Amino acid sequence: MNDAILHSLRQHIDAEKAIVLPRFFKTGRGEYGEGDKFLGITVPHIRLVAKQYGHAPLEVVNRLLDSEWHECRMCALLMLVMQYKKATEEDKQAIFDLYLSRTERINNWDLVDLSAPGIVGEHLYPCTDRSILFRLAESPLLWNRRIAMVSTLTFIRRGDFNDTFALADKLVTSRHDLMQKAVGWMLREMCKRDIALLRIFLDKHAATMPRTMLRYAIEKMDSAERHDWMGRREK
Repeated sequence: MNDAILHSLRQHIDAEKAIVLPRFFKTGRGEYGEGDKFLGITVPHIRLVAKQYGHAPLEVVNRLLDSEWHECRMCALLMLVMQYKKATEEDKQAIFDLYLSRTERINNWDLVDLSAPGIVGEHLYPCTDRSILFRLAESPLLWNRRIAMVSTLTFIRRGDFNDTFALADKLVTSRHDLMQKAVGWMLREMCKRDIALLRIFLDKHAATMPRTMLRYAIEKMDSAERHDWMGRREK
């Protein structure tokens, strides 16, 4: 079945995208996506193929995650998200376990962002024990740390901000650009629903948090307040 999935994906190759995407996702030497390979397929077309093969067993999806092609790994992750929505509790646990066992293959920000809320976030939302997020946040693997932060988008959308706040507090000194953006993004999403909570966070951290993170976090505030918070940063 993996050959059939790859064949279906190849029907949507855009030669121009195959040139542009490696640069966009930083696949050059020393960059965060170093060595990744792209066929040149847009996300809507990958979704179509994922839907077509959404019934595939986990063994097939797991093998697809081994692909050298970015789009194949994305297809696998979208299949997992689709399957999770309709799965039994037992199968949900299997999907969650598989996902966390293969995070080294969820190795770019788009792969994380399209899958973590729908699998990790959905799985942990009903749980009182979400300590796995904090273990991921301590991982040396960038993608584990981003999964931890972005998974809380599921909680935010349901009015639950505690773990977003706590993880942001833990990751506020992140040096990697992708983590600064992830933390800032989740703080911005929290701000849309509880601006007072963001102000509490900023009172503590605005002076020292990375500029990129701060800019992302305050994006939805009015210009006067944005200017005020940016002015509090230590030079």
